[in-house]
Amino acid sequence: MLINQIEDFIRDIQLASIEKSKDKAAEVEQFRIKYLGKKGVISDLFEQFKSVPNEQKKEIGQALNRLKTAAQAKIEEFKQNVENTTQQSSSMDLTMPTDYSEIGSRHVLSVVMNEIIEIFSRIGFTVAESVEIEDDWHLFSALNFPHDHPARDMQDTFFVEKEEGKQEVALRTHTSSVQVRVMENNKPPIRIIAPGRVFRNEAISARAHCIFHQVEALYVDKKVSFADLKQTLLYFAKEMFGEKTQIRLRPSYFPFTEPSAEMDISCNICGGKGCNICKGTGWLEILGCGMVDPNVLESCGIDSKEYSGFALGMGVERMAMLKYQIRDLRLYFENDLRFLRQFDALV
Repeated sequence: MLINQIEDFIRDIQLASIEKSKDKAAEVEQFRIKYLGKKGVISDLFEQFKSVPNEQKKEIGQALNRLKTAAQAKIEEFKQNVENTTQQSSSMDLTMPTDYSEIGSRHVLSVVMNEIIEIFSRIGFTVAESVEIEDDWHLFSALNFPHDHPARDMQDTFFVEKEEGKQEVALRTHTSSVQVRVMENNKPPIRIIAPGRVFRNEAISARAHCIFHQVEALYVDKKVSFADLKQTLLYFAKEMFGEKTQIRLRPSYFPFTEPSAEMDISCNICGGKGCNICKGTGWLEILGCGMVDPNVLESCGIDSKEYSGFALGMGVERMAMLKYQIRDLRLYFENDLRFLRQFDALV
């Protein structure tokens, strides 16, 4: 019956929605044409209304009016919805980024290593790099290590190849091998720093690790003296730890330098007064250094009677520990975001 069709259309109109439509304005226009257009549902129903018996005209006529009113009300509702959406869109700043993803930062070891490189670059040192897997000559023999030196033992070194009658190959235990390669392939004057990763066969703990990073420096030229070494060290310490930093040199021994020394800086935590960081001494050890042994120069093809030089080396992890008071070496390698995010502000 016609009355049932009209009631069905009224229910459809009441349930109609454009909330999920991508083009709401077009959807509203389609809805209007469907019900109120010249060839729409309501126009067709009014044509059918002409043939309705007189006794039914009142009831069906009222139903048609309700249908038309419902369609017009729903169209007005849709138009208001479209207008509100347009106002919200126009009030947005379309230049604002849509995604506030976190930006990564440099690891604290990279920050400290770059700072060391930058300090030495100001006084003429250039960066030299080489392989991390080295042969015995560049790793030990050319550096004046005796054949019975403990560093050659399996307890200290990760050997890749160690066969009788063949040259041993190992993961480098220090970046001094870079210095050897530079001296073999370049004539003095030489002024380089060798930053890089090194490996030692040690048990991992808060104070030791099997992987760590070093920065070594080498300067070879005519008439290079220990005084040049001392002034270089003093400059570095003040640039790295502050203008008030003092240094002291203590006699030591390294196979590749003679004389050799270890350098301490005044504790930057207590100002040299003594604390638990410096164990009450007021001093912190940061690096080893010395004049390049003549045997090393000769091994690399440099005349030790004409040239002299100094070398120094430091652990990047230890520098970072002193600079930022980090107590556990393992934190550098565990990738714990709670630790890493403490250094987001560093550049």
